[in-house]
Amino acid sequence: MQTKVKKLIENILEKEIVLEKPKDISLGHFATPVAFSLAKELRKSPMQIAQDLALKFQDNDIFEEVSAVKGFLNFKLSNKFLEENINKAFELDYDFAKNIDDTKKESILLEFVSANPTGPLHIGHARGAIFGDALLRVGKYLGYDIVSEYYVNDAGAQMGLLATSLYLAAKEYILKEEVEYPEQFYRGDYLIDIANKCIEKYGKDIFNDESKKDELAQFAKDEVMKIIISDLKDLGVEFDNFVSEKSLYSSWEDTKKVLEDNGSLYTKDGKVWIKSTELGDDVDRVVVRDNGIPTYLAGDIIYHKNKYDRNFDRYINIWGADHHGYITRVKSAIKFLGNNPDTLEVILSQMVALLQNGKPYKMSKRAGNVILMSEITEQIGADALRFIFLTKKSDTHLEFDIELLKNNDSSNPVFYINYAHARINQLFKKADLSLDDVKDVNIDNINQDAKDLIFQSLLLGTILDEAFTKRDMQKVTDYLHSLSAMVHKFYNEHKIVGIEDEKAYLKALAMAALSIRVGLKVLGINAKEVM
Repeated sequence: MQTKVKKLIENILEKEIVLEKPKDISLGHFATPVAFSLAKELRKSPMQIAQDLALKFQDNDIFEEVSAVKGFLNFKLSNKFLEENINKAFELDYDFAKNIDDTKKESILLEFVSANPTGPLHIGHARGAIFGDALLRVGKYLGYDIVSEYYVNDAGAQMGLLATSLYLAAKEYILKEEVEYPEQFYRGDYLIDIANKCIEKYGKDIFNDESKKDELAQFAKDEVMKIIISDLKDLGVEFDNFVSEKSLYSSWEDTKKVLEDNGSLYTKDGKVWIKSTELGDDVDRVVVRDNGIPTYLAGDIIYHKNKYDRNFDRYINIWGADHHGYITRVKSAIKFLGNNPDTLEVILSQMVALLQNGKPYKMSKRAGNVILMSEITEQIGADALRFIFLTKKSDTHLEFDIELLKNNDSSNPVFYINYAHARINQLFKKADLSLDDVKDVNIDNINQDAKDLIFQSLLLGTILDEAFTKRDMQKVTDYLHSLSAMVHKFYNEHKIVGIEDEKAYLKALAMAALSIRVGLKVLGINAKEVM
């Protein structure tokens, strides 16, 4: 709605403006400081300019009042304009907040999670998964052409380590043999499950044949990916594409040739280096070891060449915070490959601290030494986990207590918002009315609190736009919590059922319910009808 109002004001003033929402809604629904920017040009005070500009809005049915206050131009929307927007929202239902325009035709490749396929996802992975999926959903809702992708790191030393870990689990827990554990290996009961499946398919002898190590690694990787995909699906996260790192290495020589032709590689100490310091990295990086095997960075370079070869307008990577140092070197490689590194956007996802009754959460034995994502999803539900992970920007530290998310009171933000939605539904049941009974009712006689509730409810499209543009899903969760607070306050302070303008007030509340329902749905959460 804010975009629509902004365009209307700009058409009347015949100039571009900045449109803001005053902290005190009694001053108006919107305000612009445009008079201050015109003061030098017009050689008048901002207060006089604002007063002059206000006159341009006389006899306009969009605004109930346009006033000049301390140089600001304040706009109060008319009942007629609010009602037109509510009626349109009811007509569009789930699509009411889309605000689709031609500027959103941008195609985006969004890569997230991309955890090594060596074990089930832990709670830290959940943060990037939820943020990435919410960004994907909001972007698609707003009309962006977005493809989601998971990069499977199925090459390198971790695959050999996975095979060794599977071998150790089979020997100790299934074949009951004594084993000597190396310094590094993966732990967790999931390896025993995979070892049993491996024996079922290949027989026990596979664990006595050293030549079968690669086959073990491939089998284990495939089974771990099944676990990962299943756990993500339980969380409401699914991907359009899965890209195998191993499958991309066949194009390494072609990629290397492009880099060589651009003069970005050199050989030293038997290794091949990329000149990443030329583009801001602190040191040059090795892309081929002295044994001729490409490094992990080489894999990333091949993958990003593959991405850019698919010709998206923008590329977004959501990485764990520990990958911060990789940003410059990957962008350097993109530049050396002849592509524009500015179209790559890297968003970092910080770690999560999980508490239970105020104390650090106890590690899962099944996971070995981490807190499993699936374990927390099972305890508190996907909706609660998704919401709480979106209540802070992804690049800030997040700490929460899972017991709080089991409370049926205002301390639990998910309950608080769902309860607001359920309360509105309960009022309709109590009045024995449906949306069809109230959607065409005139709202002229409702009080200011109800009008403010309608205005706030109609801002969802603006909030979603800001959240996607700034890559900040916290804006949506904050908005939903604030709107729900208004609903609870209105419910507690005003009698609704049985009063003279009952239907008009229920119409205002129905608009709030629609915004809550759509806002949650866009985040991948279903609003509850009954609590």
